[in-house]
Amino acid sequence: MLSLLVSVKIKPALRERFLKAIEDDARCSVRDEPGCLRFDVLADDADPGHFFFYEVYRDEQALEAHRASPHYARWRDASVELLAEPTQRTVCKPAVFTDRS
Repeated sequence: MLSLLVSVKIKPALRERFLKAIEDDARCSVRDEPGCLRFDVLADDADPGHFFFYEVYRDEQALEAHRASPHYARWRDASVELLAEPTQRTVCKPAVFTDRS
């Protein structure tokens, strides 16, 4: 299992378009990709143009399948206009997970 923490800075005037585009990618990832276990989009309380993605994949092959998906291609194309700067990504391995389900 692997996780990604992605820091994303957007152009503030395009916030609604960003949210629509990333919601498509996040929802389709969890719905359509068996290896995508979680895809959360978090908004920074201190900066309305700063978001974080928290993504969990079963393995490296699942992450590669995500990158090859049609919804990721839509996100990648949209992000060219929406992002204020390049994303910053950290790959993590789970240490402790908690779950209420």
